[in-house]
Amino acid sequence: MDYGNFVGFETIGNATLIAYDNKPILVTDPWLTGHAFFGSFGNSHEIPEAQRKSIFESPFVWLSHGHPDHIDALVLEKLHGKQILLPDHVGNRIRDELVEQGFRVQVLKNSEWVGLSERVRVLCLSDYFQDAVLLIDINGRLVININDAADRAWGGTLKKIVRKYDKSYLLKFFGTGVGDMANFFDEFGKRVVPPSVKKKPLGRQIQFYTQLYGATDTIPFSSFHTYQRTDSCWANEYRSTIDELYDGFTDTKYKLHKPFARVNCSNDDLENICPQQLERAPLDPIEFGDDWSQQLDSNDNKKISRYFHAIESLVDHISFINFVVGGKTTTIELSKKGFKRGITFETPRASLINAIENEVFDDLLIGNFTKTILHGDWDLPSLHPYFTPYVARYSDNGRAKSKKEVAAYFEIYKARAPLAFMLHRFERESERRIRKVVGANTAALQIPKKLYLFLKRA
Repeated sequence: MDYGNFVGFETIGNATLIAYDNKPILVTDPWLTGHAFFGSFGNSHEIPEAQRKSIFESPFVWLSHGHPDHIDALVLEKLHGKQILLPDHVGNRIRDELVEQGFRVQVLKNSEWVGLSERVRVLCLSDYFQDAVLLIDINGRLVININDAADRAWGGTLKKIVRKYDKSYLLKFFGTGVGDMANFFDEFGKRVVPPSVKKKPLGRQIQFYTQLYGATDTIPFSSFHTYQRTDSCWANEYRSTIDELYDGFTDTKYKLHKPFARVNCSNDDLENICPQQLERAPLDPIEFGDDWSQQLDSNDNKKISRYFHAIESLVDHISFINFVVGGKTTTIELSKKGFKRGITFETPRASLINAIENEVFDDLLIGNFTKTILHGDWDLPSLHPYFTPYVARYSDNGRAKSKKEVAAYFEIYKARAPLAFMLHRFERESERRIRKVVGANTAALQIPKKLYLFLKRA
């Protein structure tokens, strides 16, 4: 295709958007190598040569967050000289590491428009979970790139901006994979499937978010990977097909398009790119350095202990963490003040030590080859809210390890939108407490929750 007179955007790959103003201007989250999370993720569809060319010709590259299906280290090596755009995350880990590697980096100040060309400008909304939304104005049309983010006090600001546009496109993750850690087992070795990954009418979910944010059009996005390791392929059972994305989407006021689209922002024409779906044979974990029979040594145990003991807030929530590696159990004792709850992770040594040394523990979990058992008083089969936020979000990415640092971390995000932040935190804690009393999937929780969501959407 000749992009010489094209003003618009394309969606391709997992979470890649390419914005054009007669030439490629901006690319988001380019993941091209086909491996992420210690080889567990692979691309589900090819990225055609035309879009690959545009990716490398774009002068601006936006990276939403630190997961390897959004920041592809091998692709970044080929993007030196480009202007890297980043959300304004507390801790600035990504910024500091990229600057150290010689990249040109610009942090986008929260809620401020920045022009990239005559007809393309961007605005970023970041949140305390180290996720971010990018709004892209292309010739007076608004692209809402939510990718993997969930509303953590930015929803009100987003909706106010969307209302100013006659045409807006919502790009968001919609349930075509299990996403976060879901490889849970009970203490008898039986798999426990979290409610969050059980299939629901996805079209109904997409319709809700389209209405909630006030977009006129929705293009499924940030959802296109497959599990390719033999120890994570179990999760493919819970991936949804593209056809299932439309199940329950009934509101004719809004338009739900197929993924992988080319949108002309001069006349609003939309066409599908139709990339080839990739067929992947399961790969042995050994191809990614993981030998499940390999055990930890004494130096490994010291590294793991130092890593978790540095995260002070864990002591308030977690009593112990077991690591079963090569059939041998290592216990990290965090608190002796009465048993609260514990975790057992069964995982291969190489990925575990890589995650510890590079402070990317979330990568180990999202890969969904690590087997996890929860002990004690957990709200759901989930590592939230007692483990993952403190380890992966605030500590690894936000660089907030001590309780004092975590408190300061939240004060910065709170200062950006005080009322919205406090309301959001109240909503989350209220739901958690009610769920703990009445259960996760009971009418006592679901009826008032649906009423609240209806009022919020209205």
